[in-house]
Amino acid sequence: MNPYLPLLVMIVIAGAVAVGGLVVSAILGPNRYNRIKVLNYECGLEATPSAGAAGRFPIKYFLVAMTFIVFDIEVVFLYPWAVSASSLGLVGLVSIALFVGLITVPFIYEWRRGGLDWE
Repeated sequence: MNPYLPLLVMIVIAGAVAVGGLVVSAILGPNRYNRIKVLNYECGLEATPSAGAAGRFPIKYFLVAMTFIVFDIEVVFLYPWAVSASSLGLVGLVSIALFVGLITVPFIYEWRRGGLDWE
């Protein structure tokens, strides 16, 4: 028996469940459209014809997204390092110190821009 057969079976089953859910919801779901349902929805604000005329878009949204990305990347790289820190030795310590030093740059930028000040 091929060792990849269970993986192939799992992929086929997952694909069948995903496609089956889409097909069933398309067949059984309600198809009642009205003016409110088809309107664009952006951040709780009414859509404007020209975004440039309304002023600058608040940078808070981008800073929150950047905070999430920086924390996510930091955890993704620090967790495997923490698991194998003893076997990496001095090279691992220097590389992770360099990484932590580089990852503080976005934090400092965000702190200066006011992304960590919650009103």
